[in-house]
Amino acid sequence: MNNLLKCSILIICYIIFASLSTPLKESIEVPYPEGYRNWMHVKSMIITDGDSRSDHFTGFHHIYANEKAMQGYSTGFFPDGSVIVADFLEMVTEKGVIEEGNRKFIDVMVKNDSLYQDTGGWGYGEFDADSKEKRLVNLSQSVAKCFNCHLSKADQQYVFSSYRK
Repeated sequence: MNNLLKCSILIICYIIFASLSTPLKESIEVPYPEGYRNWMHVKSMIITDGDSRSDHFTGFHHIYANEKAMQGYSTGFFPDGSVIVADFLEMVTEKGVIEEGNRKFIDVMVKNDSLYQDTGGWGYGEFDADSKEKRLVNLSQSVAKCFNCHLSKADQQYVFSSYRK
């Protein structure tokens, strides 16, 4: 086989591989969780400046879960389709009163064991303020920023929060 034919075959294989892999990358993106504020409120907390988790998380932190995720909080096993949202808001203090300020961002965890095999079955996403614009634009950013931290909770199915009864 001559070099031109070999090169042509390699280019065709590359084009086929690229076209097959593109839909997979799009399918593993975590979608914006429409209507999450109507889901079950799991708990809230305030993270202050003195916390070691950085300024990124400083402020109000509300956790919401869809119905499947609530099954996980009850049983300790989160089924596929579970979605957990962490809603981060600024903390405003005025005259001794602490109130919620503007939304900073939301973090989203979506359980799907087949799509997210390399990250404990969870996909991660972060969306900016009150928009649906993604702050983490690809899977490698989500792994570096989210999953590497959630690894410390592998014994709790990678979930930090627990349901406040």
